[in-house]
Amino acid sequence: MNYRHIYHAGNFADVFKHLLLVMAIDYYKQKDKPICVLDTHGGIGLYDLTSEQAGKTNEYPEGIGRLWNDADAPAFVKPYLDIVEGLNEQGELKSYPGSPWVVQQLLRANDRHIVSELHIEDAEALKANLEGQQTSRLEVLAPFDGYEVLKAKMPPNEKRGLVLIDPPFESVNEFDDIVAAIQQGIKRWAAGSFAVWFPLKDDAKVADFYGQLSELEGLPKTLAIELMVKEPDPSAGLYGCGYVWVNPPYGIQQQLPDVMNYLQRVLAQDESAHSRTFWLVEE
Repeated sequence: MNYRHIYHAGNFADVFKHLLLVMAIDYYKQKDKPICVLDTHGGIGLYDLTSEQAGKTNEYPEGIGRLWNDADAPAFVKPYLDIVEGLNEQGELKSYPGSPWVVQQLLRANDRHIVSELHIEDAEALKANLEGQQTSRLEVLAPFDGYEVLKAKMPPNEKRGLVLIDPPFESVNEFDDIVAAIQQGIKRWAAGSFAVWFPLKDDAKVADFYGQLSELEGLPKTLAIELMVKEPDPSAGLYGCGYVWVNPPYGIQQQLPDVMNYLQRVLAQDESAHSRTFWLVEE
């Protein structure tokens, strides 16, 4: 494994991913019943934006940096920004939370949080970074393959909750692995919500991914959400990102138009920035 998220921490893709994640969990928390959140690819959980690695790519100023300096950010952004601000109490943006840290700040004592990470060094860092953050029933399963953990832990005892699938996309078979994981997941946890983050840098591969998912037997309502921050250029790498969301929370569906309009405006890197949301499988 060569991918290290520290080079990309806090970029536009993280903002998109974590804002919607926070909104989903907050929606589930409107009811008292416990939820389960499973994060298949946890990373290290916490990132130093002043590090040499983060400085080499310097991506966060065009991501969380944009929201950090946005005095007019809408109310739905506040819970997400509160988590980031909690790591940067002096008012200077120096640290950024990964998804395990984000989730752990939101869950209640009766909720369950399962995090896995395959890479040995990252797994040790993840455990260290989450130490002392046990606000919920926390299980850190590392080093373990996230797809195997998903199969082993489904279905959870909790009837409600979500699975975040956010792989590094180093494998040429990553989309195929995701489709297989979703197929297993919906069989084992029919009521679960499965949020799959993916990069936008090859339209043909994404279209094929959508096609494979749509053909899965028994696939419930499934929403595709895409954010493009600049003109698509396959030779220039990442130009956007997306979520495929199986059984998306109702609260997310209702707020998406406002959320995506805000994100495409505040994160735009050129005039081509836009977003789109559509059903792969309708309700």
